[in-house]
Formats: sequence, C-alpha cells, structure tokens
Amino acid sequence: MKKIVSLLSSFPMFIVLAFPASTNYRLDAFEFGGGGGTGSSTGYSFEGIAGETGGNAGNSTTYGANTGLMLVQQANVPPAPTFVNSSSWYNKLKITINKDSGDPTDATYAIAISDDNWVTTEWVQNDNTVGATLGSEDFQTYANWGGASGEFIIGLTPNTTYKVKVTASQGKYTQSPLGPEASAATSQVSISFDLDVSSIDEETAAPYSVSFGDLSAGSVTTATNKVWIDLTTNAESGGYIYISGVNSGLKSTVLNYTISAVSADLSVSSEGFGIQSSSSTESAGGPLIELTPYDGTSQNVGIVNTTIRELYSTSGNPITSGRGSFVLKTKISSSTPAADDYAETFTIITSATF
Repeated sequence: MKKIVSLLSSFPMFIVLAFPASTNYRLDAFEFGGGGGTGSSTGYSFEGIAGETGGNAGNSTTYGANTGLMLVQQANVPPAPTFVNSSSWYNKLKITINKDSGDPTDATYAIAISDDNWVTTEWVQNDNTVGATLGSEDFQTYANWGGASGEFIIGLTPNTTYKVKVTASQGKYTQSPLGPEASAATSQVSISFDLDVSSIDEETAAPYSVSFGDLSAGSVTTATNKVWIDLTTNAESGGYIYISGVNSGLKSTVLNYTISAVSADLSVSSEGFGIQSSSSTESAGGPLIELTPYDGTSQNVGIVNTTIRELYSTSGNPITSGRGSFVLKTKISSSTPAADDYAETFTIITSATF
C-alpha cells in the first residue's frame, strides 16, 4: 500500500490544470486538480476549472474553492475619466470618474496623476490633494469621489498640464490596471485693473482728473465726472480695491488751508469733502460690493485720507468684469477761504488673494 501511494503522489494521472486568465488580479501560488494542493489561507476565494479532481483542497473556514463559480464580482478597468478646467481655475481641476455600468456597488476607485507625462506618478489622496503614495484610504467609492458631479483635485500648480488615470478595486487581490488617461491644464494666475473718468460708463485714457468747478457756500457740490474702476481676477479668495489720499482733503497750497476729508452727512456739516460709491456690477463671480463708509446715500460720504481703506470687495470670490464707480462731493462754508488751487490726489490700489 505504501508503494502505491508513492506512485500516485509522484505520477498523478489524468490531471487538468486551469489557471484563470485575468488582467486585474494574480494568484502567486495556484494549484488545483487531482493530487494538487491549495496551501493554507485565511480570507480569499478563487475559481478553478478541473478535469478529474483529486487530492485535498486544504482545510479552511474562511475561503472556498469552487469549480467554475466566481465568488467575487470584480470591478472593471475604468474608462478615461472626465477632466476639465473652467478656464479660470489655477490651482484645481475637476475630475469625474466614469465607472463601468457593470461595477459592483461597493467598488472603490483610486486616481493616479502626473504633471510630467507619467515620468512620475502620484496619487490623489482622500483629502483631494496630491501625494506620492497610495494608501488603502485613498480608494474611495464612486459617491465619495463626487459621483456624476465630480470632485476637485486641489493644490495644483498654475499653468500646468496634468494627466489622470483611474484604477478600480473590489476587495483584496482585485485591483484593476490603470485605465485610459485624460488631461487638463490649470490656468495662469491673473488680475486686471483699470481706471476711467467720465460722467457716463465709458472707457477713457489717462491722465485722470475730476473738477468741481466753482463752489457755493452752504451747498453740497457733486463733481460731474465719476471715477470708474474695472477688476477681473481668478483669485480663489477674491480681491479688494483700496483708496487713500495725499492731503486728507482738498488742500490749497497757496493758502495752506484744507477742506478736510470726513465721513459725514454733508447736508448737515458746515464744511467737508468725501466720496460716495455710485454703482457696482459684474458679469460673473463676486459680487462686487461697496464697503462702509463709502456705501452711503443722499449726501453721506466716506473719508479719504492718508490711511489706505477698503473701497470695494469681491465678496471673497473670483470675479469677471467687476465695475464700480464713485462720485466726489464737497461743501464749503461762508468762512472757507477762496482759492483756485484746492486739490487732492487719490491712490487706488487693487489686490487679490491667490
């Protein structure tokens, strides 16, 4: 009996071995058939195709060997994702995973990304930033990646082309190869700013000046021309427009006298000078809003002195074709000395937070 057993162990007869063909998992040690052995394992399943089956499949309570039966529905190799830029994003791009309709509901996906045409491959992390390594936490469900609405990949470099690929998984030993790539480019950071001086909304050229003409004591005089300001920026946190003055009012150098800049209602003040926002619009983003103390009505004006003050804000958002205007108002009293050289110089600044 021992001799027969030895012969059967050394020369198994009528054995058909079948190794499942797959591009998305690998079994390093796969033995199945008469006299074969699966080895020991705790926690996986596989399918096999066998002819005359013999031998022992091993003892385990956490896996099963089933001929011709797939126990795990694996995720498919994902198609190319949708990858876009809105033309204004300089530090982020939107990706939408196009999952296969046959994927199981608990399939998870990971996103590979490269900015050097795959010389270097990095991975989108579960907080949507880019990192060098891929962890199990970076495999997320279709819903976690934003579903059909997509998700932003953030922290990217401006004016750079990125390529992405997606891999799918459904449990251990089931990660698919990376699918086809998609590419998109971030925009350059940008801010544009312009001034105009006119009684109507039109483009004008420098130099810019506003005249009050002759002033009458006891009356509020509003300059005919307005100062118009243009602002466009793709800064993610928006921008501000600031204003300051040199003389802190209308100053006569000849008389060394200044009609002081104030934040006040000129209709009840004996004397003063200030500005008042007249309009604020935008074609997209923002909105552009008038800030206190320049958002008054009637004869209420805001002070312009040597302190740099916020005049307009884009509400913490990018803005396209923001346009605001303000008017100059002044009032003199019967005791204000007459002169023809009262003047103030404004400095208008814009900034944005990228």
